[in-house]
Amino acid sequence: MSSRGDVLRQVMVDTGTSQSELSRVSGVRQPSISQFLSGRVDFSDDMLDRLLSGMGYRLEVIRRPIKLELRRSEERSWRLHRGLSSHLDSSTLEEWRPVMLGNLGRLQTSVQGQPHVRNLDRWRKLIEKRDLSNLHQILTGLDRDSIEMREVSPMSGLLSEQERSKILALAI
Repeated sequence: MSSRGDVLRQVMVDTGTSQSELSRVSGVRQPSISQFLSGRVDFSDDMLDRLLSGMGYRLEVIRRPIKLELRRSEERSWRLHRGLSSHLDSSTLEEWRPVMLGNLGRLQTSVQGQPHVRNLDRWRKLIEKRDLSNLHQILTGLDRDSIEMREVSPMSGLLSEQERSKILALAI
């Protein structure tokens, strides 16, 4: 897939539009356009659409789901945490808080190195702030940050053994 700068450059070439001309019609400063084209500064789809409009083009963004392939341990952890996420609301968070904080205390005595130590601190802050939205994101997220957060999860002991076994039976 082309970068935004590549798309902008190609349309400028196709339309014979210079940086200074694009600056005049779009209201975006020429040095900024130069930085976008060189890749020194990232810019948004909205900005790209604004620049393309000045040359008679629109931006079409195609989004499609992609099944992410996780390692076996990551898949198992994601499935377990997804199960926890399905139960997580403000009342279960209050019920689970003592267990999670106790688990954090135990983990902090045995975990060393980064990013694990930092992630334990992040868990504590999320739990103390009762940040349901970000807790759900970490429990179900497939980004590297969420995966690493789950490596030092304080969520053990919250699912029944029956539910845990059922979830793990579905894991590949």
